[in-house]
Amino acid sequence: MQPIVSQLLDRMKELQDELEDEFDRRRDEFASRMENGRVVFEAEVRRRHAELKARLAPYLLEVRPKVLITAPVIYSLIVPFVLLDILVSLYQAVCFPVYGIAKVERRAYIVFDRHLLAYLNAIEKMNCLYCSYANGLLAYVREIASRTEQYWCPIKHARRIAGAHPRYPGFFEYGDAEGYHDDLERMRGAIMPRHVANGD
Repeated sequence: MQPIVSQLLDRMKELQDELEDEFDRRRDEFASRMENGRVVFEAEVRRRHAELKARLAPYLLEVRPKVLITAPVIYSLIVPFVLLDILVSLYQAVCFPVYGIAKVERRAYIVFDRHLLAYLNAIEKMNCLYCSYANGLLAYVREIASRTEQYWCPIKHARRIAGAHPRYPGFFEYGDAEGYHDDLERMRGAIMPRHVANGD
């Protein structure tokens, strides 16, 4: 990887870490803390959250009819999402050990916790569960796909692409035949489980 690209990636990582630190600071503002993997709010905050919860009947009366009509369309996607989840998990379970690629931890991507917030009503909680699953699943699938791409074809496209995954900047430049042939095994080694990469 070219030094300037490596430096830029390091700066991006530093900025991401700063952003996560800022998120932590903001969580502190809302009087929450983690206990045994769960967020716990102080009693006064929980009381205030309960007061702010929108009651179901008024909430539904405020929803525009067109929004209600689209709800079945949105929720119908649960079928292909679940199918995608099963098939991609199966693909990873069967193929990654053969390729020597470290498996992606599903629970790191699909997180359910927003439905525990007391200021959300039942519909808002259901929506949060659905969005958590859909977006987490797509992030999980993207990571599996990006590791697969890094193994089989870690080459940048000739044209700029929108929304490239985080591994993409480290790929070989389009047209860099020598780099591809000389360094492909190193690129593959970067996605192996640690015990394999270390020769254990």
